[in-house]
Amino acid sequence: MEVVTFGESMVLFSGDQNLPLEYVHQFNKQMAGAESNVAIGLAKLGHSVGWFSKLGQDAFGRYILQSVRGQGVDTSRCLFTDKAPTAVFFKERQSGGRTQVYYYRNQSAASLLKPEDLDESYLAQAKILHVTGITPALSPSCLELVLHAMDLAKRNHLSVVFDPNIRWKLWNRPDTKQILLELASRADYILPGLDEGEFLTGQKEPEGIAEELLKLGAKAVIVKLGKEGAYYQSSTEKGRVHSYPVQEIDPVGAGDGFAAGFISGLLRQEDLAMAVSRANAVGAIVVGVNGDTEGLPSDEELTLMMSGQVNYQNVKR
Repeated sequence: MEVVTFGESMVLFSGDQNLPLEYVHQFNKQMAGAESNVAIGLAKLGHSVGWFSKLGQDAFGRYILQSVRGQGVDTSRCLFTDKAPTAVFFKERQSGGRTQVYYYRNQSAASLLKPEDLDESYLAQAKILHVTGITPALSPSCLELVLHAMDLAKRNHLSVVFDPNIRWKLWNRPDTKQILLELASRADYILPGLDEGEFLTGQKEPEGIAEELLKLGAKAVIVKLGKEGAYYQSSTEKGRVHSYPVQEIDPVGAGDGFAAGFISGLLRQEDLAMAVSRANAVGAIVVGVNGDTEGLPSDEELTLMMSGQVNYQNVKR
């Protein structure tokens, strides 16, 4: 196993028309979750990856497990519970490209995750642990699990990749910033968006954000800049990497694609600039397709994209 990650995945219902949800009568069912998105992205790029969660003992839980496992991800450590349901959420698309999501995940099955649910021997076999700022927002026990996992990763010499991935609808406690900075201080690589970096550091420019977060002890900070690409900085190098041309269809899932591409670069022992370029390419392909995981590319597709032989519009799927 090269990578281990964990977190909540939900059943996603998307309206079949670009209308406010109260006027939508039919929905398409999909599966989505930041960490499972990253796991699937890595598996499609040819890496061995494990993902675990706690799912409801219900049809939606079985659907999620089958969906993730069917993409080549190891789900052998997933747990089921009859004490809470699998979460769902709805995506509302309106004219002008505006997207709104509505979560129904309070007291879900995944919120019952706790430190005891992590098998240290399973984690220890990996090279990288990937965590986000979503899971610790679900419940106090989920926060304990994330901190425990990061500590075990350090003890077993894994690199830790942390994507703040702040969901403002989930973080409703006054110490949000303090908690996220505590998590960042345990990471080797930190992947904030520009607005997340500003929230965590008070800095508005990517250079200032990276400088502040590097003080926490990370090896490198990569600030995602959307259409402007990304900025990276370590103790020895820094720079900007261009974005790839993209016609945005669905922006949700782009950050997870970015994380999968970056981690893939780390596993391939690429330098920072190349790993970030790989991350940008995956993110660009993902936003050109409707759905969180449907646009995640194969290694062949990504290679063609990065070589300039094709663009996001004519990648074959």
